[in-house]
Amino acid sequence: MQGDPRGNYQGAVIIPALAESDSLFSTLDSLQTNPQALLERFLLVVVVNHRPDAAAGDKQDNHRTLRKLAEKAVDLPNLAWIDAASEGLELPLKTGGVGLARKLGFDLALERLDWSGAQILATLDADTLVRDDYLSALNEYYAPGVEGAAVVPFCHPLTGDMAERQAIIAYELYLRSHVLGLQLAGSPYAFHTIGSTIACRARDYVRAGGMNRRQAGEDFYFLQQLAKISGVGRVAGTVVYPSARISERTPFGTGRSVAQLAMDPHPARLYYDPRCYDVLGQWLQLVTECWRSDARELLTRSVAISAALEEFLVQEKFQEVWPGLCRNHGDAKTRLVALHGWFDGLKTTRLIHHLTHAGWHRLTAAQALPDLFLQAGLSPTNDPEQQLIALRRQQIGTACAFCRLPEKSRYCRVEISP
Repeated sequence: MQGDPRGNYQGAVIIPALAESDSLFSTLDSLQTNPQALLERFLLVVVVNHRPDAAAGDKQDNHRTLRKLAEKAVDLPNLAWIDAASEGLELPLKTGGVGLARKLGFDLALERLDWSGAQILATLDADTLVRDDYLSALNEYYAPGVEGAAVVPFCHPLTGDMAERQAIIAYELYLRSHVLGLQLAGSPYAFHTIGSTIACRARDYVRAGGMNRRQAGEDFYFLQQLAKISGVGRVAGTVVYPSARISERTPFGTGRSVAQLAMDPHPARLYYDPRCYDVLGQWLQLVTECWRSDARELLTRSVAISAALEEFLVQEKFQEVWPGLCRNHGDAKTRLVALHGWFDGLKTTRLIHHLTHAGWHRLTAAQALPDLFLQAGLSPTNDPEQQLIALRRQQIGTACAFCRLPEKSRYCRVEISP
């Protein structure tokens, strides 16, 4: 690790960077708007990375980033960086990606923390802007001795031409409506899984086995693991602004999804049928209320909820897993914790996909969301932008930065095109 050689930090913010010589320094500038006394207690770690097979332009951009970081360190003394881009230091071909880049940053930052107190680890992306209350909100969330992981509220800037703007709205609306559906179902995995929103205690990072090495989806699997060992909460009092720019660097994710949506003139059919969440909710309620029942009875009762649900549970070998959970966990609390460790975020997603393939196909926002809104006590509307405004307000808890509401100047530090 180059740059700041000091230790004894209260926390660290990890930022992977691949061909981000322009946006990265805007991200660092936004971090510098945080209170100086608090900023000095956090190590800022940039992981400049690519694999040997990266495009020549990306490699050149990374080398430019490394030079600019050395210059930036003059006025940002708590800045450090990891060179995973120079010849001989590049990420491996098979496992190199954003997951490994985040892992390198997290793992090396552990050596610089003051382990006598509470340590906070957070991660951003190199194209994500933060407000001047970002570090204060993290510090306040963890100050009472709160353990575990947390996610920071987010908003994608609604920029670009009309097609791109509509694509961003559609994709973020999909993310938020899915979390809303999981909340209504009572799932313990009802949280956003976006890399630039993650925070956790350093000790929980270690307990979770560290960041995984996935080239995409690393944020989903990391938060799922943290949820199993310590839970995932929500930070209040700030918002981060991930870029929604078009990109095809990863096999899935925001950039690729926005690119695909922007090219399609038809309303996006992204949204799960609300009946999927209803089945999930009934299943979770059934197993909670009938935790003493054996696997055969639970499977029989699941048919009354949905034949596709029973089919999925059999495919996942619930009839073999449940007896073991019952033997090892004699009371309701520990048995249900163990169940949610097995029926985790990934299985939840797989159930919803199974129900979708079984006949409840994906819908447009106008078809899917009014019912969800009614169940959540929100005023139904068929307009995607108004739906997004409502969900941002509901999930962030304040007037959202890009809702163009009168409160905007109070909550927003980032301007967008009208």
